[in-house]
Amino acid sequence: MATEPENPRPAWFVGAMFGRRDDQTERFIQNGIWEGGPVEDYGDLIASIQPGDRIAIKSQYTRKRGLPFDNRGEYVSVMTVKATGVVLENLGDRRSLRVDWIPVGSPREWYFYTYTGTVWRVPPDGRRRQALIRFTFDDEDQDINLFLKYPYWGEKYGYPDSNGSEAEENSLPSYTLDSITNDGCFLPHETLAKALERLKTKQNLILQGPPGTGKTWLAKRLAYALIGHKDDTREFVRPVQFHANMSYEDFVRGYRPTSGDGREAKLELADGPFMKLIDDAQNDKSNAYVMVIEEINRGNPAQIFGEMLTLLEADKRKESEALSLAYPKYEGERVNIPENVHIIGTMNLADRSLALVDFALRRRFAFLDLEPSFGDAWQEWCQQSCEVDEEFLRDIQQRMNALNEAIATDSSLGKQFRIGHSVVTPASGTRMDAEWFKIVVDTEIRPLLAEYWFDAGGAKTVDDHAARLEEGL
Repeated sequence: MATEPENPRPAWFVGAMFGRRDDQTERFIQNGIWEGGPVEDYGDLIASIQPGDRIAIKSQYTRKRGLPFDNRGEYVSVMTVKATGVVLENLGDRRSLRVDWIPVGSPREWYFYTYTGTVWRVPPDGRRRQALIRFTFDDEDQDINLFLKYPYWGEKYGYPDSNGSEAEENSLPSYTLDSITNDGCFLPHETLAKALERLKTKQNLILQGPPGTGKTWLAKRLAYALIGHKDDTREFVRPVQFHANMSYEDFVRGYRPTSGDGREAKLELADGPFMKLIDDAQNDKSNAYVMVIEEINRGNPAQIFGEMLTLLEADKRKESEALSLAYPKYEGERVNIPENVHIIGTMNLADRSLALVDFALRRRFAFLDLEPSFGDAWQEWCQQSCEVDEEFLRDIQQRMNALNEAIATDSSLGKQFRIGHSVVTPASGTRMDAEWFKIVVDTEIRPLLAEYWFDAGGAKTVDDHAARLEEGL
């Protein structure tokens, strides 16, 4: 177990680059301040910084050569600490601090566990985080071997004996395909392995299927398996929801209003979530970055991606294929999508209001069809995780399969309108009985069926199917 930290408050690691090119470190030190960028980017985090918190200015990059260990020719993420200090005052504008800075005589390099974002909150609650804090503020050396014992870095840099045995409970455990199954996935291991392999090689994957088949759930867990651990901080796995009003300017880059002096409106060129992901991945090539796009066909993907659509192809993930953006930040700026960026989209084929994605986007993604799964794996999970009678579970399975067969054979619907297993899979620990199932039918399944059979006479069809689901319970 990790020892109890002397200072329970988090430490803060902040950037000092404006416009990607102008280093503000010296100005910050001389003026005893730190300033962030647009409030919408990190305002909530900055607002939570308190007087007395420790803070450090850092810069992050990757390197292949000149490292103090054998990196097997792979990129290594490196972070330089350029100054440390203590926060004197939070100025309350969600972007500015007064800081008592202590310049670092010679910048020190930290490896592996880094972060490219402008503001990084590091709580002292794990072995790696405590090691980073001691390295930064107590002048301790980094224990390289500690990090190479973690499976992700150990496997990447060719240290096969890494097993994470040195990692304590608060550090991030490895996440694998078996972890997905243990979390409650009902797909065969071979299917999961195929999906992960396609995500690695094609780099872009879409999960498509009827409602309730766990598309978003699986998308996030495939992303975790790709990066090697669960990412609750959204550092490496970043969700985005596409919708009808989503634009290129929202997703990639565009002009947005910013707070002015009250007399005139101001516009500022700002990166969207995809451009931020690209920047972070470009500066951290030793880690995979994944964007999970929910309901990718709810917006207009070709319009939202713009010229990025061309760069999504796996064979164009190199600097020689870089293109100019519609809104460049400086003359001659060219952007490419690095190899460590991956995209997982989800697509609900049962939504009549949505069009299928066009061919240009389709050929840049691999596709995995998800089906309702009421088989042995579903039954076993429900029995182990919920208070449920085995005979009742088989009865529910038969009723749902019968309903899905009726939906699939209806000429106005089809297989894509079947109802997935997640609709009748309760949270672990929930008692799964007749009363619970009736509530699900009345509040979730019946409204969905009403959408399916919305034409004249449809109400009777809905009532008949709902009655069959509840009959005899």
